[in-house]
This record gives sequence, structure tokens and C-alpha cells, in this order.
Amino acid sequence: MEKIISNLEIYDVATGTHKIIKSFPYLIEAPNWSPDGKWFVFNSNGRLYRLPINGDGEPQLIESGIAQKCNNDHVISSDGKEIAVSHHTIEDGNSRIYILPFEGGEARCITPNGPSYLHGWSPDKKEMAYCAFRGDAHVVHTMNLETGKETAHTQGKDGLSDGPEYSPCGQYIWFNWVKTGLMQIWRMKRDGSEQTQMTFDENYNAWFAHVSPNGEFVVYIAYHKGDLKPDEHLPNKNVVLRLMPAKGGDSKTIVELFGGQGTINVNSWSPDSKQFAFVSYKID
Repeated sequence: MEKIISNLEIYDVATGTHKIIKSFPYLIEAPNWSPDGKWFVFNSNGRLYRLPINGDGEPQLIESGIAQKCNNDHVISSDGKEIAVSHHTIEDGNSRIYILPFEGGEARCITPNGPSYLHGWSPDKKEMAYCAFRGDAHVVHTMNLETGKETAHTQGKDGLSDGPEYSPCGQYIWFNWVKTGLMQIWRMKRDGSEQTQMTFDENYNAWFAHVSPNGEFVVYIAYHKGDLKPDEHLPNKNVVLRLMPAKGGDSKTIVELFGGQGTINVNSWSPDSKQFAFVSYKID
């Protein structure tokens, strides 16, 4: 039976180098970097764990109440006090969004409708952005957390859209969309207006754009054209991480690795914008 090894790595923007912080003899996915700079948070086997930034010790389970079937869609609030997760409910197996304390505790449901897959939480904590199936369309939504009102911002007729994440200034939502053929990175205003294509890669399908806290850079993962369908993001593929200016412009490949799903699904930038975390994999 194949055994997977997960390597939690850090990339340094200034030096262009990356190093393994800790290896795990099992699957871990989607590291967050906590706003206070002290912790990584990642998911494994449906649960959330945290690990000191230096990688010392064993991962600490974050108690999450009923939310024990979490996937790799989790976001730490801007003040570091709470974590939002996507949890597959027992009742129908659909993913819904829940919030729990960062230190652990009971999770409360935010999106009564499913499936809903979390990706973004606005800096002011007033909105969440997520992709969801409503009818037969998989599109980007936001929800006003005070009123519970859900708004769709893309249309199913234009193909799959995914990965919506707020910019640090809170004015924009970055996401990926197959509207023009290959999966590309897009940006829109928080209200869904001014939808603008930001990457024009001819050889890659681009997923999960993450803006650095200082608003200068965007890192995203890209699959090689022809290695899968544009609307797929699969594990165990030869992929690349690419970096681009947040204002727009050319992207450059900064890491080549074996990974894909789980590598960098969520924002993992350090608070000082000098580094970010990701997971590479090895199959024995």
C-alpha cells in the first residue's frame, strides 16, 4: 500500500528559497499562518491541528465540537480569535461553513444551505466568501454575517469559479474562473462588480490566489495544461507555485513540486509578508 509523506515547507520571498519545517508520515493539508505569527493551522483526517512555527513538538488538536469532518477550506479571522471551517455534516454529507474559537470549542453553523465551501473572511469580519452549488451551478457567493443574506457573484453558464478570498484592504475578492478557457486568476470588487482577469497563462491552470498581508504579492498554485481538466484541482500532481504583483503583471514560477490539492488551498502568508507556507508530498 502506498504511503504518503507530507512536508510542511516555508518559502522566503527575499532569498527565493524554501525549506522543510516538519515532515509527517501521513496526509496534512492547507496550512494557515496565524495572525500573531506563532502557529500553523492545518487539517488532517477531518480535524484541525496547530503547530508552532518552528515545527517543534507534535501537532495539537483544535477541539471543534460537532465539526469533525473538516476539509482543507479553513480561514483564521483577522483578529486571530476564531477559525471558520468547511465541515461535511452528518445529516446529508454536504459541506457547510462553521465558526469556532481559535483555542477550540463548539462550532456554530453559518451557512444553512449546502454544499458551501469556505475560502474567504473579510478583514472586518462582516462577510464570508465561498463557492457553492445552488441548483446545478457552482459559483462564488458572499454572505452578510449580520443578516445572513447570500449573494451570488458569478454565473454557472460561464463555468466553474472557486477560491474567493478577500484582499487585506477588504475592497476586493480574488478568485479563479474558467470563463476564458483555462482556469485563470480573477479579481472583483467586494460587491461583485469590476470582474477583471488577472492572469493570462497559456500553459497553466491557475488556482487559489492568496494576497500577502502588505497587499504587494499574490501566490497561487498552477497545474500544467493538459494534465487535468481546467475545472479540476487534484492531488498527487506535478504542479508549480507562481508569484505575481497584486497590482497585476507577469507571474513567475518560484517552486516546482509534487502536490496539488492540499498544497496551498488557503492563505498561508506570514504576518510580515516575507514568507508563506505550503505542503509538498512524496509517495513511498
